[in-house]
Amino acid sequence: MAVRIRLKRMGAKKQPAYRIVVADNRYPRDGRFIEEIGYYNPTTKPTTFEVDQEKAQQWLSRGARPSDTVKALFDKAGLIK
Repeated sequence: MAVRIRLKRMGAKKQPAYRIVVADNRYPRDGRFIEEIGYYNPTTKPTTFEVDQEKAQQWLSRGARPSDTVKALFDKAGLIK
C-alpha cells in the first residue's frame, strides 16, 4: 500500500483552505483518508500552517511519502532535513 501525506482541499470557491492528511494514493484528492495531521491556509496574511509534528514524524518513519507541496511546507517547518 502506497501511503502519501498530501493536501485535501476545503473552503469555498476561490477561498482555498487545506487539511494535511495521510491517505492511500489510490484514494481521490478530497476523498477517504487515514488520518488528519494538520492544516494549511494560504489566504491569511501571514499564511497559517499547523501540523502535529509527532504524527508527521511517525508517518514519515513508517514510509509515508509527502507530496511536493507538503514536502516544501515540512521543509519550512523543519520536519524534513
